[in-house]
Amino acid sequence: MAAERGARRLLSTSSFWLYCLLLLGRRTPGAAAARSGSAPQSPGASIRTFTPFYFLVEPVDTLSVRGSSVILNCSAYSEPSPKIEWKKDGTFLNLASDDRRQLLPDGSLFISNVVHSKHNKPDEGYYQCVATVESLGTIVSRTAKLTVAGLPRFTSQPEPSSVYAGNSAILNCEVNADLVPFVRWEQNRHPLLLDDRVIKLPSGMLVISNATEGDGGLYRCIVESGGPPKYSDEVELKVLPDTEVTSDLVFLKQPSPLVRVIGQDVVLPCVASGLPTPTIKWMKNEEALDTESSERLVLLAGSSLEISDVTEDDAGTYFCIADNGNETIEAQAELTVQAQPEFLKQPTNIYAHESMDIVFECEVTGKPTPTVKWVKNGDMVIPSDYFKIVKEHNLQVLGLVKSDEGFYQCIAENDVGNAQAGAQLIILEHAPATTGPLPSAPRDVVASLVSTRFIKLTWRTPASDPHGDNLTYSVFYTKEGIARERVENTSRPGEMQVTIQNLMPATVYVFRVMAQNKHGSGESSAPLRVETQPEVQLPGPAPNIRAYATSPTSITVTWETPVSGNGEIQNYKLYYMEKGTDKEQDVDVSSHSFTINGLKKYTEYSFRVVAYNKHGPGVSTQDVAVRTLSDVPSAAPQNLSLEVRNSKSIMIHWQPPAPATQNGQITGYKIRYRKASRKSDVTETLVSGTQLSQLIEGLDRGTEYNFRVAALTINGTGPATDWLSAETFESDLDETRVPEVPSSLHVRPLVTSIVVSWTPPENQNIVVRGYAIGYGIGSPHAQTIKVDYKQRYYTIENLDPSSHYVITLKAFNNVGEGIPLYESAVTRPHTDTSEVDLFVINAPYTPVPDPTPMMPPVGVQASILSHDTIRITWADNSLPKHQKITDSRYYTVRWKTNIPANTKYKNANATTLSYLVTGLKPNTLYEFSVMVTKGRRSSTWSMTAHGTTFELVPTSPPKDVTVVSKEGKPKTIIVNWQPPSEANGKITGYIIYYSTDVNAEIHDWVIEPVVGNRLTHQIQELTLDTPYYFKIQARNSKGMGPMSEAVQFRTPKADSSDKMPNDQASGSGGKGSRLPDLGSDYKPPMSGSNSPHGSPTSPLDSNMLLVIIVSVGVITIVVVVIIAVFCTRRTTSHQKKKRAACKSVNGSHKYKGNSKDVKPPDLWIHHERLELKPIDKSPDPNPIMTDTPIPRNSQDITPVDNSMDSNIHQRRNSYRGHESEDSMSTLAGRRGMRPKMMMPFDSQPPQQSVRNTPSTDTMPASSSQTCCTDHQDPEGATSSSYLASSQEEDSGQSLPTAHVRPSHPLKSFAVPAVPPPGPPTYDPALPSTPLLSQQALNHHIHSVKTASIGTLGRSRPPMPVVVPSAPEVQETTRMLEDSESSYEPDELTKEMAHLEGLMKDLNAITTA
Repeated sequence: MAAERGARRLLSTSSFWLYCLLLLGRRTPGAAAARSGSAPQSPGASIRTFTPFYFLVEPVDTLSVRGSSVILNCSAYSEPSPKIEWKKDGTFLNLASDDRRQLLPDGSLFISNVVHSKHNKPDEGYYQCVATVESLGTIVSRTAKLTVAGLPRFTSQPEPSSVYAGNSAILNCEVNADLVPFVRWEQNRHPLLLDDRVIKLPSGMLVISNATEGDGGLYRCIVESGGPPKYSDEVELKVLPDTEVTSDLVFLKQPSPLVRVIGQDVVLPCVASGLPTPTIKWMKNEEALDTESSERLVLLAGSSLEISDVTEDDAGTYFCIADNGNETIEAQAELTVQAQPEFLKQPTNIYAHESMDIVFECEVTGKPTPTVKWVKNGDMVIPSDYFKIVKEHNLQVLGLVKSDEGFYQCIAENDVGNAQAGAQLIILEHAPATTGPLPSAPRDVVASLVSTRFIKLTWRTPASDPHGDNLTYSVFYTKEGIARERVENTSRPGEMQVTIQNLMPATVYVFRVMAQNKHGSGESSAPLRVETQPEVQLPGPAPNIRAYATSPTSITVTWETPVSGNGEIQNYKLYYMEKGTDKEQDVDVSSHSFTINGLKKYTEYSFRVVAYNKHGPGVSTQDVAVRTLSDVPSAAPQNLSLEVRNSKSIMIHWQPPAPATQNGQITGYKIRYRKASRKSDVTETLVSGTQLSQLIEGLDRGTEYNFRVAALTINGTGPATDWLSAETFESDLDETRVPEVPSSLHVRPLVTSIVVSWTPPENQNIVVRGYAIGYGIGSPHAQTIKVDYKQRYYTIENLDPSSHYVITLKAFNNVGEGIPLYESAVTRPHTDTSEVDLFVINAPYTPVPDPTPMMPPVGVQASILSHDTIRITWADNSLPKHQKITDSRYYTVRWKTNIPANTKYKNANATTLSYLVTGLKPNTLYEFSVMVTKGRRSSTWSMTAHGTTFELVPTSPPKDVTVVSKEGKPKTIIVNWQPPSEANGKITGYIIYYSTDVNAEIHDWVIEPVVGNRLTHQIQELTLDTPYYFKIQARNSKGMGPMSEAVQFRTPKADSSDKMPNDQASGSGGKGSRLPDLGSDYKPPMSGSNSPHGSPTSPLDSNMLLVIIVSVGVITIVVVVIIAVFCTRRTTSHQKKKRAACKSVNGSHKYKGNSKDVKPPDLWIHHERLELKPIDKSPDPNPIMTDTPIPRNSQDITPVDNSMDSNIHQRRNSYRGHESEDSMSTLAGRRGMRPKMMMPFDSQPPQQSVRNTPSTDTMPASSSQTCCTDHQDPEGATSSSYLASSQEEDSGQSLPTAHVRPSHPLKSFAVPAVPPPGPPTYDPALPSTPLLSQQALNHHIHSVKTASIGTLGRSRPPMPVVVPSAPEVQETTRMLEDSESSYEPDELTKEMAHLEGLMKDLNAITTA
């Protein structure tokens, strides 16, 4: 990838000829120009080519002895010939003045008379050949080790021993390892000849097997390493005659662990002794080794194992087993096979320009895993800011300069050896510009965005080319004070911005920009000095995170302390998630390990760890996945059914346990069966895990058997099904001939289908395997359909209307098809909707009447088990009371979704009184019915049962995601979408993810929640002229669904529209809150509301609005009082008595818990009707406001008077937009006074009622008394509104609002409620953030809803409002009488005085 990026930069800066060549020849942009091959050619230009320069021969590891001569070979190829030098232990050898070491003509190193002593070892060490070509560079060979054998020293010597004839003997002779090749043996002072019976092990030990008399004598070992020979002690070996006495079996020599390199030979020694003489066998990893037929495996002296040309497959544990018939002993040893470093991918030659970035690739393998280092022109490359090791082994060079030219070599090394591979880097000169004007310097280069590790630069076009549509740009940058410059090119012509990534925090960088056109590069802009932001020291990823299962339900995760930027780690957060779900859980951990319990069995989970310090969360680790251990199944197999085949066999069918209960890989099933009369005699049969049926044969005739099935995993057997019974036939049915003709055939033609029904042949002693239905226009042979032998009807679909069809029915078995039965039918025309039961033409056979139908199953119930499974159970009245099935009847279950348009059923057969229906859709209503069939008799379908499957997380993302810019607000966008096609439940919300980097980890994206089922959302305060990527996922009660594909949207460029009147919207300055997300069609209310920036409204407008509202209110009150006085004068004495009684019932103003202690209110306002009117559905339903007992009647809803309803309209919009502050503009809200009147929507105190005109809306009063609380804002904020945001509980309910239909002019007033004792509660407002809407805190006070109407001055108690039950006729008459008038004349006089005081207060407000 780096090479392609570098080639693209080369394309933008090179000459026109190279541009043309790339267009014609490259398959990937720039790859041909950057990688190895011939150099690009151009007319009239001489381009340097890559020079072949490599080693023909490299030195290898060598073993020598003191005083001998050694040649280390080396030869290199190049034109011109290279100069060869040698390094020993990393230091160049001065061969000109060395009389023992000299350079041979081909480059090899010759060492004569090797020197080696205990304290002087000048020749032993590591040698490396260095080849140099003056004009090209330098390469180095692999490193070769020269080992000089030391002075002979015996670590163990032979000892006198005896051996029985035919047995084995060993003689030790161990020397230092480098001298083993120089060891030989003598017998009686004569050289010992080795053969298949007498061998020398690699350690120098002598093994004699099947000893004879001739093997007796004196033995000694000799080491000859160039100097005088070194002799061991001379010992005698005695050979004893064979004897009948047995001796214990013992190992004389056991195998020991060995390490060998691929291609070497290995000997595993094993020598045993005992009487009788033992035999030796070898095994590897529990498998016997065949040493007789193998060419690579040989038994030396009948016991030791030799493996030639070792491969990686030979690694493992080897067992030597000795057996003499009386006893067996064994020994084992581990063989480890190592491999030298090998190159899977070698570096390739690269062309590049200065300031470019390049990557040399190098991929190696070996065992142990090799380490990689890089060498440039023979010198080690030290990693730095500009030379980096990336992707483990690759070398990245940033900001090339001319001195970076040369040969680069990748050197891989492990314990076994080392290898090298190299490539050449050529830095091209920029081609001279062609004739034509070059662009001037880009103007106004600025850093528009400066972060800790990236900087975004923008600029304007050069003055020489104001449009600049065809210009490309290169940004050169470097650290201040560093001469090495890097370059970043724009991605397309005309683009005038670039983001420089991977910078260092708190570091000064210098930038300059150059423009290029088709003629070449222009002038450079002036240097721009920018310093990156300092970085908060957050912890890095925790290293070495590991997870392993400890049980079927628990997993332990371990990790270590982060190595970078950790500061002081405060704690860790461990995240884990079940595979296949999007619900990630987390747990806080203070140590470096944690065990998570309660997991699902045999389920894969992923884990990651984030470290926290005082600055916050650090970098997350990579996910590690592990599966919990398996366990025995926790449920029995499903849908067990029995099918009696004949008098001696029964077929068993079943389905696996539900996936969530299998707890592992099902390895098999255990079938247990017994005779019903002999319950102790149980037979078991095991079948494989893929088998779902089994034929049980060899049963007795006419005998009842019980069957049950259990599933197995490697952990054991799970629970078994219940016993299921079936009885074999008394006699076998005949299948030596074809079935007879079916006893009847009926057809029922419809417009495009014909329903065919039939009964079986009368002779039921012949086996029927199924039925063949043939049909066609005029001939029954056009189409043929075969159905099961249990089926008694079939619907032929997709027929032509008004067509004559001939239908044939034949029963068949394994012998063949029986005699056909024919019927004819004419399908109905399109216009015919009549119900004709049967339309038969020329019936060749007289149908046999149907047998008496059976009783249909009863008590059908649907039990929902999961999102896709429902269990159907029923009872059969034709069975005995214990409901035991003893005959061959079976049941057919049918089901379909409960959609009127869906008429297609699915069917399944069962032989028990229940059936498990699987594969259903989540959150879907199904209907089920059952019928029973016994022989030729069938019942009708039972009554239907219904069941709705459980919800499941959405399995598809939201659809049709679109992003548009809000008109007039370039920093605000509107996201629209459609619900997911597979919601699998009621959508309760969405989450919008957005980021400027589409490749960022999802937990690094910004999250914008959308509560409810809204399909549009606004996001504000975005950065102008910036590409954003958006993803959406839906959620329901079960969790989050998958994310949609990323949708890209670029915000508009900055212009004068940034400062527009909408940004200065009027408001009441409520604590820095902003307008909620209301959609593009939102219009602000007339009263003051909070603007996004908190700017206040004009004082003149506010005062004028206040004067209008107060004036209208006062006039309305005066009119009401006048009407009340007029009505009072018409009261009768009988009505006065009733008012007195009402007054005594209401009592004093202090609420004592008894209705008779309540005093009448200051203003008792009667209403003809009180009801709840739901406003627009809100995405954030309020649980306190939705559970109202007052019903809603759509016919009674009338619009609220606009003159007094501005507050209600404003509150409604505020609720819809999640506004956290109440924006009502009552006087109490502005002055911070106690609210005057409160109306509970839910509370209905007993024994109190306001008699209204009877209507269908009324309902019984609540039996419990609930009161609403006085709200008082200590900071002078508005009174608590019933539209304040509250906690989300039930998204399915709509929000009710008080709607009053008054009979007198005060139609906007609500009747208040009695306050309960206790302190007031507060509902403080919360500020909003620019990106994420916040909701007000929720206070669960009482389940009531109140509307507040503020008055100035005195505080008055609220009164109760009760919606009564539907009254009797007598009550209705009393209600009409009570609604005439409610006050005594003296009370009205007091009210008038109070209103006059109120008028004075209001006038004082308006004049102020």
